[in-house]
Amino acid sequence: MLGPEKLPRVVSEVGRWVGRARAMARQFREQLEEEVQLEEARKTRAAAPPPPPPEPAPPPEPVEEPGPPPRETFSHAHPTDDTGADPNARAPEASVSADERRT
Repeated sequence: MLGPEKLPRVVSEVGRWVGRARAMARQFREQLEEEVQLEEARKTRAAAPPPPPPEPAPPPEPVEEPGPPPRETFSHAHPTDDTGADPNARAPEASVSADERRT
C-alpha cells in the first residue's frame, strides 16, 4: 500500500506518464491527418486533366535594315541603275569592226 510519504511522488509520476501519453496521441493524430490530406491531394491531381502546354510566343516582328540612301534625281536627269549607269544606253561595241557589223 502507498503511504502518505510515497503518494505525492507516485501521483506526480502518473501525471508525467499521462502527459506523455497525451502528447504521443496528439502527434499520432496529427500525423494521420497529414497523411490523409496528402493522399487526397494526390487523388485530386491524378483526377484533374493535365494543364494545357503553354502557347509559344509569337515570333518577333522582322526588323527592316536600312538600305542605301535614296538617290537624288532631278527632272532633267536620266534614270540610272544601281551602278549609276544609264539602263537605256547601248553597250559599246569595242572590238567589232565595221565589216563585221555589215553596215
